Amino acid sequence: MKKLTALALAAAAISTSALAAPETYVIDGSHTLPRFEYNHMGYSQQLSRFDKTTGSVTLDRAAKTGSVDVTIDTTSVSTGSALFNQHIQGEDFLATEKYPTATYKSTKVVFDGDKVVSVEGNLTLKGVTKPVTLSVVSFQCMPHPMVKKDACGATATAKVKRTDFNMGKYAPYVGDEVTITLPIEAIKQ
Repeated sequence: MKKLTALALAAAAISTSALAAPETYVIDGSHTLPRFEYNHMGYSQQLSRFDKTTGSVTLDRAAKTGSVDVTIDTTSVSTGSALFNQHIQGEDFLATEKYPTATYKSTKVVFDGDKVVSVEGNLTLKGVTKPVTLSVVSFQCMPHPMVKKDACGATATAKVKRTDFNMGKYAPYVGDEVTITLPIEAIKQ
C-alpha cells in the first residue's frame, strides 16, 4: 500500500510540473496589426497601423509568469496615403532607413487570477529605449477552430510621447501623446 501511495504521489508531482510548463505562442502576423493614434492640430484623431509584426508570447499560467517579444517592421506603416507613409518613414519621425524595426520586450507579465492584465517592458523606437507598460484590455486563450491548435489573443494599449523618442516635429500642434493599441493573436508552437 505504501508503494502504491508513493507511486500515486510521484505521478501527481510529475503531472503538476507538466501543467506548470511554460507555453510559447508565435505571433500571427495577419491578425497582429499594431495601431497608433494622435491628435492632428486639434482637428481630428488620426489612426494608422503597421502591417508586419513578428514575435512570441510565452506564458506559464500556473506560475503566473510570462514574456512578450514583439518586433514591428516600421517600413510597413500604413496611413492610408502612400505619400504620407513616406513622410512618416522619414528622418523627422520613424527614420526607417536607419531604424527599420521597433521592438517591445517585456520585463514582467502581471496576472489577476488567470488573466493577464498588464505587461511591463521596454519599447525601442528610433534607437531610443523607454519603459512602457501595456494595459491589457482583453485576454483569451482557447483552441483555435481553424488551425486546430491552442491560441491566445489579447488587446493591449499604452500612451507614449513622441518627443521621448526623438520624433517631436510639429509638437505641440500635432499631438505629442500617442496612443498605441497592440492587438495580438498567437498560435501555440
